[in-house]
This record gives sequence, structure tokens and C-alpha cells, in this order.
Amino acid sequence: MKSGFVALVGRPNAGKSTLLNRLVGTKLAIVSDKPQTTRNRIVGVRTYDEGQVVFVDTPGIHKPLHRMNVRMVDAAVDAMRDVDLIALIVDAAERVGAGDRYALGLVKRVNSPVVLVLNKIDRMARQELLPLIDGWQREHAFTDIVPVSALSGENVDRLEQVFLSGLPEGDPLYPPDYLTDQPERFFVAEAVREQVLRHTHAELPFTSAVVVDRFEEPDERGLMRLYCSILVERPSQKPIVIGRGGGMIKRIGTAAREELERFFGTRVFLDLRVKVDGEWRENERRLDEILNRPGE
Repeated sequence: MKSGFVALVGRPNAGKSTLLNRLVGTKLAIVSDKPQTTRNRIVGVRTYDEGQVVFVDTPGIHKPLHRMNVRMVDAAVDAMRDVDLIALIVDAAERVGAGDRYALGLVKRVNSPVVLVLNKIDRMARQELLPLIDGWQREHAFTDIVPVSALSGENVDRLEQVFLSGLPEGDPLYPPDYLTDQPERFFVAEAVREQVLRHTHAELPFTSAVVVDRFEEPDERGLMRLYCSILVERPSQKPIVIGRGGGMIKRIGTAAREELERFFGTRVFLDLRVKVDGEWRENERRLDEILNRPGE
């Protein structure tokens, strides 16, 4: 039996969260075409016949501009130090740039073996793949290079075997049915934030967050009550989230409620409020609420 930890690292929008969801077989991380969507370290556990892999999805590696971003990149770097194997995820459909080299530079500082995952091969011509692999082989002594499409699942089964073969022998670290260490409040906040990102498009690139103010377990009628605040930085952004006649926040709330009802398997009452907090990305106490890890 094999068991151990695999960190999924890379630039924002490389497809790490899509890959995590594909690997564990369920939706743990929200997915958006906006960069820096993942803000927290997310653990997902998958048990195979041959062993158990604990996947650690990390925020995208980028040069931080705010205290929030500093903590996000710190979470990614910390994750690399504590794992048996690092999976560097690269968007194969884009030209290799400074961001990829910055991420590789951080990976090179860690002694753990590194598997290069060339993601999004469904979006590129296959004749471009071999020159891309050859170029990356000259950059670092990767233990393996695996082209995949996290979206379609192409070649992910081979990647899973590469991960298992690279882990040490050992008993499973978690029970067979264990999925994640994130608390339920985390999934509530992320479900709402995903719909904010989806419905507001370019209006709120990095300036919104969601805090769960109250979480009530299902009552005798099977109704779960959830109360959340959507944080924006400027007063002008508040009407964007609310929309004309409250139309936007109703759409966000309906979509998030439906997602949460599927996730929890029960009826959900979801109350959303919009609050202006111009300093939330620099406020340590607020960041503790938003970026907290289990046990912190």
C-alpha cells in the first residue's frame, strides 16, 4: 500500500481546482475563469485499491500585492514543504511566461520530487505537445511529465498512477470514506462566492469575499438556515451585487442555494447581505475569517 501527500501548485488559472475535483470525484473547489479564485488550502482525499492520496490544492502562485495575496502565496509555499510529492500544474495551451518561471523557481527551492502536469491539452494542437515537453525537460529534472485535460479527464488515470508510484509505502492516513478537512462553513462561503464571480463577471475581479455570519443545522422539518455577508471594497460596488430591484442578489442567492441543497442533501434557506469593507484584504482579523484553515 502507498499513502502520502501531493501538493497541486501552479499559476492562477492553471486548472488546479478543476484537477482536484476530477481526482477526488466530487466538487470540493470552486472553479472560475477569474485568476486567484482559490484562496484557501483545500485538502481532498482519494482512496484507491493500491493506496491513498491526500491532494492539497493551493492558491495560485503569483507576486502578491495585498496582505491577502501574501497569505495565499504563503499557503502554497507551506504546502510544498509538507508533502511527499509536488505536482506543478501548467496551462499547456498558453505560452510559457514569467509567471510559470516564477512558480518553478519556488518549486526548485523545495527538496520534494516534482511531477510536471501539462494541463488543458484539449485546447492545443497535438503536434505542439512534444516541443513543449522537450522545453520543460531542459528547465528541471522532473520525475515525470504528464499531459492531461482536467476538464475532460483525458490521461488523468495515468497521472493518478504516477502519483501513487511516487508515494512512500504506508497505511492509509484517513478512513476510506474521508473526503476533506474543510468545515461545512467553508463550502457555504465558497458556494456563494462562486455565484458572485459567475454573475458579476468583470465588475468585481478580486474585491469580493463571503463570510458566514450564522450557520444553523437542519431543523425538524429538514430546513438548514444560512446567513452570509458578501463583502465589497467600495460603495459603488454594492449596487452591482444587489442589482436593479434586487435582481442580481436574487439570482446569486438562488443559484447558491440550489448548489448548497445538492451538497448538503437538504432544503436550505439562504440569507445574503452586502456590506462595504474597504480594508478587508489588509485586515488580519477579517482575513482570519476568510482564509482560515481547519484548526487555526
